[in-house]
Amino acid sequence: MLRRDFLRLIGASALIPWNAHLAFAAAPAADYRRLLVLVEFKGGNDGLNSVIPYADSSYYRLRPRLGIARDQVVQLDAATGLHPALKPLWPLWQSKELAIVQGVGYPKPNLSHFRSIEIWDTASDSDDYLEQGWLSQVFGKNPPPRPFAADGVVVGSSELGPLAGGSTRAIALANTEQFLRQAKQMDASGGQSRNPALAHLLKVEGDIRQAASGLRNEHSFRTDFPKNLFGNNIKTAAQVVAANAGVAVIKLSHNGFDTHSNQLTVQARLLTELAEGLTVFRSAMQELNRWDTTLVMTYSEFGRRPQENGSGGTDHGTANAHFVLGGRVQGGLYGERPALTQLESGNLRHAVDFRQLYATAAERWWGLPARSLFGGRYAPLEVLRA
Repeated sequence: MLRRDFLRLIGASALIPWNAHLAFAAAPAADYRRLLVLVEFKGGNDGLNSVIPYADSSYYRLRPRLGIARDQVVQLDAATGLHPALKPLWPLWQSKELAIVQGVGYPKPNLSHFRSIEIWDTASDSDDYLEQGWLSQVFGKNPPPRPFAADGVVVGSSELGPLAGGSTRAIALANTEQFLRQAKQMDASGGQSRNPALAHLLKVEGDIRQAASGLRNEHSFRTDFPKNLFGNNIKTAAQVVAANAGVAVIKLSHNGFDTHSNQLTVQARLLTELAEGLTVFRSAMQELNRWDTTLVMTYSEFGRRPQENGSGGTDHGTANAHFVLGGRVQGGLYGERPALTQLESGNLRHAVDFRQLYATAAERWWGLPARSLFGGRYAPLEVLRA
């Protein structure tokens, strides 16, 4: 069994303490002490009802039923505001720790869930097929230090996404409960297992019971985490950071954004969970004195069409709005407001290539030269303070 398969199976067993002085005695090209947290909106979030052009009459013309009333919008300026469910993010906006990038997409957009997320995960062109995720590409050229427990951790999913392929050391925490049950069974059997593969893993990779003990000994946060799936994932991510294991990337998923119907209710719930979860994560990172060394970015395979459909929802679209949060973020609005009177085949034109977000993480956050990544074609966004 390959090492990466072992890592996927045992999940957080690799979360062993690391020594920062040892890890960076021979400083790598990149400063991976700065954590990148990716939050995927699975299904394609509706950016127009998240970051709302409430001063544009075309918005309400295209969405007579789905448009968020002007008096409900959390107004950011005279033209743009947030969905009311995102109000918990208002303090981050006021403190300029929240940047909103509008019009994110790519040329010749693909409206298939599977193909478009593949494009985002691999940083490929729409007609190019790559096997490695964009983070695997970055780590292949600039690997995180070996004392790190892992290059990346995926919470709540078995899909590695941007961490797939190559020699990336990725841990998928898809089922930690099962892992703990296996560890408990092994305790009872004196460290023996009827599962030959699991017994082999013990021999090759060390004591699984010690790893399970690390999982059980959770950091006691003063912060109360939301009692929902995304809140649980946020809590797990915070525990990964608290374990002081040495991880460059944590990827989270927030599911359910494919709102072809009943969008008002479904999206309001999802955005509430998102805003509460991100706000709590900020508090947890502040407790750990890690907020200034944490950068949160959202992404999704696509946005939704500006025109509402006949089922109380929206169909697959193109350009979208995304959020960048962190203690070193230079808050504000970036990109371009949606041009609702200049649609192409009924969809929004993109103003910011999504690979510019990746270039921002690589160059501005980790200190890697963007010209060596993604063909050197994408300029970083100036969303971070020096």
